Amino acid sequence: MINQRKTARFCFLIIFVIAAFLPNKSVWAQPDGKGLFMSNCSACHGTVKDATGPALAGADARWPSADLLHKWVRNWEDAVATGDAYAAKMAASRPTQMNKFGQLKDEEIDAIIKYANDDALKIKNAPKDPVEGEQAGTDNSLLYGILTLILGIIALTLLYVNSNLRKISDEKDGIPSPEPVPFYRNKTYILCFALLAFVLGGYWVAKGATALGRSKDYQPEQPIFYSHRVHAGLNQINCLYCHGGAQDSRHAMIPSVNVCMNCHMNIKEYAGPKIYNGKGEEVNGTAEIKKLYDYAGFGGNPGEVWTPNANTKPIAWTKIHNLPDHVYFNHSQHIKVGGVACQTCHGEIEKMDEVKQFSNLSMGWCVNCHRNTGVDFYTKDTATQMEGGNKFYKMYAKFHEEIQKGKTSKDKITVEKIGGTECQKCHY
Repeated sequence: MINQRKTARFCFLIIFVIAAFLPNKSVWAQPDGKGLFMSNCSACHGTVKDATGPALAGADARWPSADLLHKWVRNWEDAVATGDAYAAKMAASRPTQMNKFGQLKDEEIDAIIKYANDDALKIKNAPKDPVEGEQAGTDNSLLYGILTLILGIIALTLLYVNSNLRKISDEKDGIPSPEPVPFYRNKTYILCFALLAFVLGGYWVAKGATALGRSKDYQPEQPIFYSHRVHAGLNQINCLYCHGGAQDSRHAMIPSVNVCMNCHMNIKEYAGPKIYNGKGEEVNGTAEIKKLYDYAGFGGNPGEVWTPNANTKPIAWTKIHNLPDHVYFNHSQHIKVGGVACQTCHGEIEKMDEVKQFSNLSMGWCVNCHRNTGVDFYTKDTATQMEGGNKFYKMYAKFHEEIQKGKTSKDKITVEKIGGTECQKCHY
């Protein structure tokens, strides 16, 4: 009986400690606005800055009603079909169509908007950093590390002082005491340091191994400074003009020199706005065009007659986005069949002077997208009409029957439900 009471007291104490130190329990019942934003919205939206889509902060105030906003998020076509002017304006103002998130509930959408509003307020009230170019908000990891080191040194000093005081007390009382063992020979200290080194080393190795190959923000210097902001942004050149393989094959393809010269046979000098490299240095656009002419085998200087010669050679572009050899990825399956916008994976490429890797391209990042992206099924019988969805998905007869019978809506069927998270889909 006594042992049972002790066990009960111990269990009660553990429960009390957990309840006391965990965050407010009411949070558990609330949707995680930040997590939902990062997994569903962050690829195309910012909280305070416009990206591929508009900033989400204040969206609840901009839309005529919460119900219409919920309808827009789950299926923007349904919102436009209501005849609302604001929904029609939003649909016409964006260069790419918004993905459909039929799996999100009303309270989850509200949680995303609340997180965006709170984040915008936090950014607005954050103190301005006096150092130019440094982001608001600082990482305190270094400070915590220094404080931990100082506290560790103080603890070791106190242990050493305690040991000497004990020795003095024992000598005063006539109690013989052995000579203290130096800390570098003390087995207890050695064991503690070994365990600490093992834990920290394991943490750093695991963290480094997890991030291995995920070269997010990788931005190499290319043999020719090519500005996507100038080409895809200012001049509105379609991505598929240069990367035609993205629509028809597994690889997006790098355009040949001939494709570049289709335009630059007539454009020999750069006359657009100033362009800068990643170091903030201004780039001479005309000099970069001359490099292109050299690769194409044309001689001369800007403003002179460009004459061909026999020195044609390919441009040795540095590849930025790399996937492991055991991963299968097909651009056409995503672009042509799935209707995924380039910016979803590559970021706002039309605003980049020097391209960098926008996403970490991890397995979790891909799986989350497959779990949340709705399938745009083809529901029209007329083969010439594609506004009803993608004809590729006519093979999924079961889902079509469910949609026609009203058992489910097409925006609630995600890529995961048609096998998009099966191992063999992406791994050989």
